[in-house]
Amino acid sequence: MSAAAIPLAPHFASAAPVLAAGAWFKNALCGVKDGEARMSPVVGDLNTPEACIAHEDEAETLLAWLGAPAAIAHDLHPDFHSSRHAAGLAARLGATAVPVQHHHAHIAAVCAEHGHRGPVIGLALDGVGLGTDNTPWGGELLSVDGARFERLGHLAPLALPGGDRAAREPWRMAAAVLHDLGRGDEVPARYPDEAGVATVLAMLEKNLNCPRTSSAGRLFDAASGLLGLCLKMDMDAEAAIKLEQAATRRIEAAGWPQAMADGWRLDGGVLDLRPLLGELAGQRDAEQGAALFHATLVAALAEWTARACATAGIETVALGGGCFFNRLLAAGLRRELESLGLRVLAPIKLVPGDAGLALGQAWVALHVLEN
Repeated sequence: MSAAAIPLAPHFASAAPVLAAGAWFKNALCGVKDGEARMSPVVGDLNTPEACIAHEDEAETLLAWLGAPAAIAHDLHPDFHSSRHAAGLAARLGATAVPVQHHHAHIAAVCAEHGHRGPVIGLALDGVGLGTDNTPWGGELLSVDGARFERLGHLAPLALPGGDRAAREPWRMAAAVLHDLGRGDEVPARYPDEAGVATVLAMLEKNLNCPRTSSAGRLFDAASGLLGLCLKMDMDAEAAIKLEQAATRRIEAAGWPQAMADGWRLDGGVLDLRPLLGELAGQRDAEQGAALFHATLVAALAEWTARACATAGIETVALGGGCFFNRLLAAGLRRELESLGLRVLAPIKLVPGDAGLALGQAWVALHVLEN
């Protein structure tokens, strides 16, 4: 077990022990006792028997330190091994099982790190997490206050032609965007070497096997696919990494470009960046397009978040989720929000992605226990 401890708000110094099971990707667990949180080593994705056994072993190691936990928190998704194991442990130990929505947990983890017990506007950007409406979320604007959260808005949903396969093949996300923009006839010429182009277009036309997601990760994939930077991924987040690298090269050479003035639309709580994506489809310079994407995304997210803060009367923003591994996004958005007079909380000791998620689950469970 990791020796590093994370002190929580003094308010929880005498709180009952809590165990949190983490999620599915990059799984790690968290235990809280005597106002101190301890994270397990990262087990990894729970897609093999070996990883699932390692997860269970880490849970037992934390339980040996915790004693009898009053609550065991887990992801809202009922089919994750971490969720099923947590539910079984809770029943065996007589603990309260606390399901926590994925993006709520991301924002709660940031609040826990900073010991912030008041309300925040949370911007959670990642690949995927099950929403309370049973659809895949991933670009979420939330109001969070301890155990309570409200979904204030989300990114305009994009189609996933072929379901999970679209998350591994960015050209499919690009095709989905072009179809949404009424430019589906461009897809065959853009991606002549990709098998299944005709099938993907037929699926999009008939809306078959095309679930929609608000995922920010898939937005990055679409941009990378439209710019030709990554059409198929051989490693996790490859499309987003190549997009950031291309943007960084241009920004280091020429500075940040101006954001595209009409690159986004705000309709209620929905942020639609398809105008920007349509512009990228016409860019011949991939590095310039990548830089424009980042500049416009930062400006759009800042406006979206600031509006929510003004409406709610909240001046603290928490940023969480794996998309904030992107340094251009994280630094640019912090700069914009702070220039508007907002306080920005971001991960420091833990990573912004799923490996730090269990801390947020534990933080929510602590608040559940005291209510």
